[in-house]
Amino acid sequence: MKKIQRGFTLIELVMVIVILGVLAAVALPKFVDLKGDAETAAVSGMAGGLASASSINYAGCAVKNQAVTTDKCVKVAKCSDVGTLLVPTLSLTTTASDTAYYLLADTAVATNGATATCELRKLTSATATTFYKASYGAVGAAN
Repeated sequence: MKKIQRGFTLIELVMVIVILGVLAAVALPKFVDLKGDAETAAVSGMAGGLASASSINYAGCAVKNQAVTTDKCVKVAKCSDVGTLLVPTLSLTTTASDTAYYLLADTAVATNGATATCELRKLTSATATTFYKASYGAVGAAN
């Protein structure tokens, strides 16, 4: 008569544990660094929003012949001015912070339609010298 197996052998159990251990060793570092990926995506998303707001503002100013008009055209003469286009407004300074976005430099925009490249940053921690960064274009308007 054939003997019916009623469980797992010790070798099968050990192999499952080894496979789970290898998977955990490979996958765990990927999950631990998700904060860095999320912060990078957040800074990139904010930079994209600022670039979009700047372009829409320039289009509104072009329609109004570059005249400052409430809710249509806001003067953009430097990188930090773009933060006022968002609702709620985003205060952009050059003071390094791990809790708020800041600019590497508050670059001036020369004339209407000219674009200045602005670098948005956020420190990785309060004591760190490393940061997350993304760039956006500030389009001069009503200058």
